[in-house]
Amino acid sequence: FHSFGRHPLAGVAAAFAGVSGGYSANLLLGTVDPLLAGITQEAAQLIDPSYIVDPSANWYFMIVSTFMITALGTWITTSIVEPKLGSYDPAQASGSLSEQKLEPLDRVEKRALLWAALAGLAVAALIALTVVPSWGPLRNPETGKVANSPFLRGIVALIFVFFFVPGVVYGWVRGTFKSDRDVINAMAAAMSTLGLYIVLVFFAAQFVAYFGWTNLGAITAVTGADFLSSIGLTGPLIFVLFILMCAFINLMLGSASAQWAVTAPIFVPMLMLIGYSPEVIQAAYRIGDSTTNIITPMMSYFGLILAFVTRYEKNAGVGTMIALMLPYSIAFMIGWTVLFYLWVFVFGLPVGPTSPTYYDGS
Repeated sequence: FHSFGRHPLAGVAAAFAGVSGGYSANLLLGTVDPLLAGITQEAAQLIDPSYIVDPSANWYFMIVSTFMITALGTWITTSIVEPKLGSYDPAQASGSLSEQKLEPLDRVEKRALLWAALAGLAVAALIALTVVPSWGPLRNPETGKVANSPFLRGIVALIFVFFFVPGVVYGWVRGTFKSDRDVINAMAAAMSTLGLYIVLVFFAAQFVAYFGWTNLGAITAVTGADFLSSIGLTGPLIFVLFILMCAFINLMLGSASAQWAVTAPIFVPMLMLIGYSPEVIQAAYRIGDSTTNIITPMMSYFGLILAFVTRYEKNAGVGTMIALMLPYSIAFMIGWTVLFYLWVFVFGLPVGPTSPTYYDGS
């Protein structure tokens, strides 16, 4: 944005909105899909011990959401954010940005990228060979379909392989990796950043387990479902309130998995008892969790984005960031909720390949 003469903060805002405001919207399955599906499944089994939630539970809805978020983000950037920012004053920058230049890739880097791309295509072709043909070994051995297959259950491992192989090829050709020890050290350095997350997941797992052991989840769900039924709040409107509640909680608990580990054991069984499937409940949660990521300082990358902002606006603070991102948050919340209502309750479309809309308990 800066190099094209547009306000650099508009570029920061657009990127942050796309990455974090539209966090759950994606054309492909990612690591967040099996992560949330696992938590949803554990919560659903408080009511139905045999219930299985597939990692692709929200895939259809997330694909459509990608285009909706892109359109809304573009409109907010060009119609609201950029006009509000006005012309950029380079005097407001911290440091000398004019001296920072992007250096062109050298010959070795270009060759390394080419080989990495070829390795990525080879891995993708190999994975496709195990899934696309009707005889693919990673298809469901009973039904022959991709739904509920080893491919989807092992999607995290496949994503790891897909990025690991091109990464090693790039490092080897570039000269960064000279032996297997260099690869191991690089992996160890990457894993060292996951310490906080591993601790978080440990306690989240304990929370879910204790809810099941004490039956607090089932008791709360039954009591809450009875209350909702008594006041007649069992229709689609319940999801508007649920999305708003998730969005509010996200302001204080920024991790998607941590928040879902706390709320799923309560609300998944509760909404199942009034007739809605865990897959639909999870889709609604992802809307609330994503849309307020960009306006909460509790979001893990909020400080990092603020650091980029201060490079171009040295007096910027938390208030500046929130004011900058608030139009995206409001637009995403309204647009995504309307899309959810239309997709699920007006057109009656499934949110995923094997995802029912309603739960009948049978």
